Amino acid sequence: MPQKTSVTVLGLGLMGSALAAALLDAGYTTTVWNRSAAKAEPLAAKGAVAAATAAEAIEASPLVIVCLSVYANAEEVLADGALAGRTVVQLTNGTPRQARDLADHVTGHGARYLDGGIMAVPQMIGRPEALILYSGDEDAFAAHRDVLAALGSPRHVGADPGLAPLFDLALLDAMYGMFAGFAHAVALVRSEKVAATVFEPMATAWLTAMMRSFPEQARAVDAGEYGTDVSSVATSQVAFPGLIATSEDQGVDPSLLLPMRDLLDRAVASGHGDDGLARLIPLLARPEPTRPAN
Repeated sequence: MPQKTSVTVLGLGLMGSALAAALLDAGYTTTVWNRSAAKAEPLAAKGAVAAATAAEAIEASPLVIVCLSVYANAEEVLADGALAGRTVVQLTNGTPRQARDLADHVTGHGARYLDGGIMAVPQMIGRPEALILYSGDEDAFAAHRDVLAALGSPRHVGADPGLAPLFDLALLDAMYGMFAGFAHAVALVRSEKVAATVFEPMATAWLTAMMRSFPEQARAVDAGEYGTDVSSVATSQVAFPGLIATSEDQGVDPSLLLPMRDLLDRAVASGHGDDGLARLIPLLARPEPTRPAN
């Protein structure tokens, strides 16, 4: 049986500790490091090697997983070790620009680079339902796929290292938008002393039904075909003031609704009232800046 790759984990917060524990459970020799050395003790008790410095931890393994609080910390820590010949997997939350900049730094020091987005909470790590998105060096992903599979279900989304954080943030964007809508809706019914637990099953069923429109909206925006026989932009625009008026009448802050109202108004004013709601998607893109003529 071939010997398993040894792995280093830099950063032992809740997520980093979960990643290291999953690697240990899968039988990988795991070196760990954290600024606060005490956080390494529970993992050392399970068989991890606690490194005294980040540089020592980096040099211990060909595969280095980084899970720190912010990118600035990752950049600082990775500057401390010899990166040449190693693969760095960056799982710190950040932006596409930060991922691309760090990729340039890491590859400039002779290492391969993958950026990642963890679509899971620490308790899910090590289970198939923990989706972890990766982007960057495709050969590095293929070479270490088995190791990454010990953390959750790995999915490579492209060679551009900025894509995984982009997908990560876009999925969070969709989640927070849904949470905002649910929060506002619950506030509305509670204004009449309706229990949230009475309303929740209706909201869950309704939102689940509405999400079935996502595939058609995605197809429409990719194809640039916005005609509809279901619900038009104009229909929503006409109905939307009632949501705002009801919120104000019920003593509920309508501010979460105002950007959607403004977007619907803009779509109708631009002549898109007869289109489907997928038409709103391209309206959210900022126009390219106009360059002055020479």
